[in-house]
Amino acid sequence: MRRAVFVDEQKVPAEIELDEFDPVSLHALAFDRGGRVVGTGRLLPDGHIGRMAVLRLSRGKGVGSALLQALMQAAGARGDREVALSAQTHAIPFYRRFGFVAEGEDYDDAGIPHRMMRRSFLAQARKAALQPALRAPDRRDAAVDAPSTVNSKCRSR
Repeated sequence: MRRAVFVDEQKVPAEIELDEFDPVSLHALAFDRGGRVVGTGRLLPDGHIGRMAVLRLSRGKGVGSALLQALMQAAGARGDREVALSAQTHAIPFYRRFGFVAEGEDYDDAGIPHRMMRRSFLAQARKAALQPALRAPDRRDAAVDAPSTVNSKCRSR
């Protein structure tokens, strides 16, 4: 799946797509209704989220959002205070919607412009504790409105 997105579509050299972090990372997979993998992402031991990829035909359907939320939940559950990622610059608005803040300047990674982004769980928790509930919970907040499921256990490879 990652090969289809990174190597075939984005022309990332195959020799750098798989790396030494794969065996020690937690991997999340998103499946379509037919059980086919349509998205993936990984969480490294140091709290970095990476290798977020969704097949072209599944984009815009909530798959990336579900993957990112599952990875952030896994990071929080194991006690990480923050998560960081190297965002392709065209995806910065996507990550901002989840509370990530861009840092520094753009840089090149495999011929694609990127920028570092971080999201602190502590700052979010403090902010939530200080704000009263402004609305009743919406049932849509608890489910992904997409034709996919995400492995909530974030399989370790």
